[in-house]
Amino acid sequence: MSLLSRKISELQERTAKAVQGGGATAIAKQIAMGKLPARERINQLLDPGSFYEYDLFIEHEARGFGMEGKDLAGDGVVIGTGTINGKPVGIYAQDFTVAGGSLGMMHARKITKIMDYALRMRIPLIGINDSGGARIQEGVNSLAG
Repeated sequence: MSLLSRKISELQERTAKAVQGGGATAIAKQIAMGKLPARERINQLLDPGSFYEYDLFIEHEARGFGMEGKDLAGDGVVIGTGTINGKPVGIYAQDFTVAGGSLGMMHARKITKIMDYALRMRIPLIGINDSGGARIQEGVNSLAG
């Protein structure tokens, strides 16, 4: 296997893991409570195939309180752009399957990134909130988006 093929394979594996959010068990629990996972909410709202996700591989920066080494896919929020009836929109959806969708510093930065983009491009922004609140392990930094 060539280096390029290996790197492409690694990227595909990393992407497949990241889009699972908190994992199959957490997604099943979400569905059992009658709630769709974040990406499914986005996909049902936007035109088919129009969603372009930003910052899929963002990781939290929390230190202490057992957070070192914890994998929080996308830091618990999905952001991107897409279309509704052919019209462009910015969108974010908090992912409750990842740390209860709690707001951390990188989570907040992702949301403000798509807010800034939508404002700059003069397009509507849709926010789908499903969060347990601020991530206490990050203290006041969780609000520093």
